[in-house]
Amino acid sequence: MTSYTSLSDLSAWQKARELRLSIARVAKSFPSYERYRLSDQIIRSSRSIPANIAEGFGRYHFKENAQYCRQARGSLIETQEHLVCAFDEGYIDQKMLNEEMGNTKKCLKVLNGYISYLSKRAK
Repeated sequence: MTSYTSLSDLSAWQKARELRLSIARVAKSFPSYERYRLSDQIIRSSRSIPANIAEGFGRYHFKENAQYCRQARGSLIETQEHLVCAFDEGYIDQKMLNEEMGNTKKCLKVLNGYISYLSKRAK
């Protein structure tokens, strides 16, 4: 099995960071009246993903780390919902929705793999 010595070694954290940056660019395109509503919510949920992965990594216990990663997964699903909301409100088009949902699914796949790895190591 792989041994992770730093946060930047984690593919899950790397993908979450990429997603956070991508979501921030999308949120900047929302109307100004959404600044303290949907824009704020989607930015916060996307920031929560790598932050929870980082916090779990710092715990040094596989079970605790996995729990933080499950919280990150919840924030990732929340981010998906905010993207759907942005589409429904007409702030992003179908192409942008598909692109960003694809990014979230890639991140989710890697995160689920890391959670599985941690769960096996916790036994």
